[in-house]
Amino acid sequence: MSFMLPLTRERATAFWRKVAAGVAAGERAILIAEDPRGICGTVQLVLDMPENQPHRADVVKMLVHPRARRRGLGEALMRAVEVMARECGRNLLVLDAVIGGDAARLYEKLGWIKVGDVPRFALMPDGAECGTTYYYRDLGT
Repeated sequence: MSFMLPLTRERATAFWRKVAAGVAAGERAILIAEDPRGICGTVQLVLDMPENQPHRADVVKMLVHPRARRRGLGEALMRAVEVMARECGRNLLVLDAVIGGDAARLYEKLGWIKVGDVPRFALMPDGAECGTTYYYRDLGT
């Protein structure tokens, strides 16, 4: 998720304010899922691409709260972000996930194409190194 421990309220607030500014500027779009207890999931579509890549977007920060996991919300968010991408004129999506993690299994189940693994790409929140798998989804023209 890009956050290191301990995650303070100030750092979390700064992150979401930056996301909100990106949405307001048209640089990204966000989907939010709610249940009776509040927000339980989100996914973002980064639209701010180089001028030679106007047809694609990056899917980032697909998050599902533990209370909502294993109920289809992740799949619903991913299907919805594909619809949103098409509405934004994008037909190629790229994302990454921790090698072998729950998200990677979900993306493969949904038919995303694995490009490859990059070892030691990032750090887990506790500082341990982790690898990343890159995926793409061709939404057609």
